[in-house]
Amino acid sequence: MRTRFEANPETVAEAASLASLMSYVMNAHATKARKPFNAVRLWDRRTPYGIHPVWCAMTILAETTLPEVVRQNGAKALLLHDILEDTRAGLPEDTSPEVRALVEDMTFEGLADEQKNVWDKSPVILLLKLYDKVSNLFDATWMTDGKPLYIEYTRKLCGIARNNFGELNIVRIAEAICKQPQPPVCAGTGDPT
Repeated sequence: MRTRFEANPETVAEAASLASLMSYVMNAHATKARKPFNAVRLWDRRTPYGIHPVWCAMTILAETTLPEVVRQNGAKALLLHDILEDTRAGLPEDTSPEVRALVEDMTFEGLADEQKNVWDKSPVILLLKLYDKVSNLFDATWMTDGKPLYIEYTRKLCGIARNNFGELNIVRIAEAICKQPQPPVCAGTGDPT
């Protein structure tokens, strides 16, 4: 008999699956990036890009008020969300149809395409995009002229997330980041998506 604090076999299997997927994502961004800047974060050009999708995935898993299916599939989709746009790796063969559909719905030709066409997507896709945008704003010192529009885009996603999912941690984080005074802009180039 298990004690109440012992992990059940499903939890252990899910942890192993997430660890494997994280390894896949870190490796794909490091070794199969379409462009050299897709392998690293733009703010310092040395932090592995893979920390971005990992942060997004771990943050949604900490949302205790979201339905379990949104948390689990959302975490996997967030881990994989930049694979199709930024790498030559492709999705792992064992990606479930549900997660594959989420990733495909999150994939755009670039930020302009995303900001134009994302509004026709499901509330879950808009929620997942909020995690993506908040993570980008954490290290946005490299952003130049487009930062105010990026913040407005994130605020709009934040309002939609609140209306559909309530007072989530990501909503509170987004609101705090979007109202902070902006630091001086560092030189940098690239597409934040």
